[in-house]
Amino acid sequence: MTRPHRSSGIRNSAIIIGVVAILYAGRDILIPLAFAITLALILTPAVTFLRKLRIQRAAAVFLVMVLALTSAGVAGWQIFNQFVGVLNELPQYQRNIHNKIQAMRAPNKGAIGRAAENVKELGKELAAQTAPTPPPVSRSTRGPVHSAAPPQPVQVVAETPGDFEYYRDLTKPFLAPLAEFGIILIFTVFLLLEQTDLRNRILRLVGLDQLNVVTEALDDATRRVSKYLLLQLLVNVCFGSLCGLGLYLIGVPYAVLWGAVAGIVRIVPYVGAIIAGLLPLILALAVFDSWIPPVLVFLLFATLELITGNFIEPLLYGAHTGISALALLLTTVFWATLWGPAGLILSTPLTVCVVVLGRYVPQLSFLHILLGDEPVLADEAQVYQRLLAMDDQEARAVVDRYMVDHSLAELYDSVFVPALTLAEQDRHKGALDASREEFLFLSLKEMLAEFSAEDGLRKAEVLQPPSSGRILCVPANDEADEITAAMFGQLLQQAGFPSIAFSLDSSLLNTVELTNPDKDDLFCISSLPPFAFTHARALSRRLRGRFPHTRIMIGVWGFAGDKERALQRFESPRPERISTSLVDAVAWVAGAPSAEKPELLPVSSSGA
Repeated sequence: MTRPHRSSGIRNSAIIIGVVAILYAGRDILIPLAFAITLALILTPAVTFLRKLRIQRAAAVFLVMVLALTSAGVAGWQIFNQFVGVLNELPQYQRNIHNKIQAMRAPNKGAIGRAAENVKELGKELAAQTAPTPPPVSRSTRGPVHSAAPPQPVQVVAETPGDFEYYRDLTKPFLAPLAEFGIILIFTVFLLLEQTDLRNRILRLVGLDQLNVVTEALDDATRRVSKYLLLQLLVNVCFGSLCGLGLYLIGVPYAVLWGAVAGIVRIVPYVGAIIAGLLPLILALAVFDSWIPPVLVFLLFATLELITGNFIEPLLYGAHTGISALALLLTTVFWATLWGPAGLILSTPLTVCVVVLGRYVPQLSFLHILLGDEPVLADEAQVYQRLLAMDDQEARAVVDRYMVDHSLAELYDSVFVPALTLAEQDRHKGALDASREEFLFLSLKEMLAEFSAEDGLRKAEVLQPPSSGRILCVPANDEADEITAAMFGQLLQQAGFPSIAFSLDSSLLNTVELTNPDKDDLFCISSLPPFAFTHARALSRRLRGRFPHTRIMIGVWGFAGDKERALQRFESPRPERISTSLVDAVAWVAGAPSAEKPELLPVSSSGA
């Protein structure tokens, strides 16, 4: 049984290793291509708008690229000139810079200064005592000793470079970035021009039988990346605006410049905010005599970054990109390690594409499970797992979240009954130890008692009750059946039906007999798979023998088989009905016209 899982794990590991190796080996081509795809996604809406004006695609792409490059060039030139102005004014604040550097040194006065001086003097004394004594110099009797002259250092004087070498050395650091920028522009233009052809080629490559899946994947990836880029733009604009306003109120020169820089460099996750705050902080240290403005600048950027990075961005990016907040952080570190600063900038768009790929490709579904923000465990599995871990607080938190949008009957039918079914399966396999089983049942009973005390205030569903007759809820065999019987009795009481839920003990039939059941009453035998029918059939036979005139209903909660065929397994006279859900059972008791979808009345704020 474990071989398929083992081979699947080996296959997934091999896929990951192979993909990472390809990404690392081809980074020189893949990084510009990734930037070009991102830039194409940003510019595609503008091209689409021009196409709607009946402008040819080539002309539309040309206009958009010219407008984008012109805007970026003008903004970059303005920012560069502002930076030059800041650098030219720095010598005017040389005295403030010198004073602050002196103030950062250890003071010579006060207790701290005296302590520092004492430590310094003690260090000098220890160094003097431990210093080795130089050996005596032996003198020859034949004549004085002449010391050798120290060697003269050799200096290599380079030739003065000519004009060509000077400009070559000056522009050499910029050649590689310019070449990469040119490649990105070429890729972007090509992607914008051949967008339709590329999409069709991808669809033809994967096959026409996968046309629907690939179309959904492409649309999903484009939508998620576009939303992320838009949200990032909005967040960075707001961040830069608040930074510029705060710096203006503090009195830092060129506040608009620093706000614009903060909005731009924040595109680099985590590192960009540090760079954005460091530059105005240095300027504040140089400009102001007091320490208060620099401290205010630091607090401004630290507060905005903490709020944005820890609350706003995880909420917005995680909700719209389909990536969990933890996965977003881990993938950022991964891409930065793999591709350096470029991977840091592209980490979120690339991760979005990976998650979408895992969503639509079955062989890569583990990527969607690991990185996605959708819950991978159903609510019933979460409750059961938390109770197995003896963490009832987290289990109650899952229940509270579920109850926000669901009724109490839905909670019992969709969460508690499946969780108890999982527990019964593990118990019959011998995989559930006694202490965990006891904790699980006790926790569920406590939750039921709390819901009963609230008297149905959480969206309980109310049916029109009948005029007479009691419903006697009897567990078939074990404690799980007893809990489901209590659930059914609680729902009946909240809906206005007289009901009694019996506890499981050795004298169950004698206890039931004390209630004096008659022909207007109804027994509901509550049972859970996997051995529900065996115990329910035995108890039904015993109840028929002792109370022949009382009707019987079998509740096999969570059973997914044919109810009519299951009813044939009981001896004659057979029970009146088999119900598989609590809502269905309550509806049948009320005589609703449709047992599967009863007409339910909303409960008032005062309860049932």
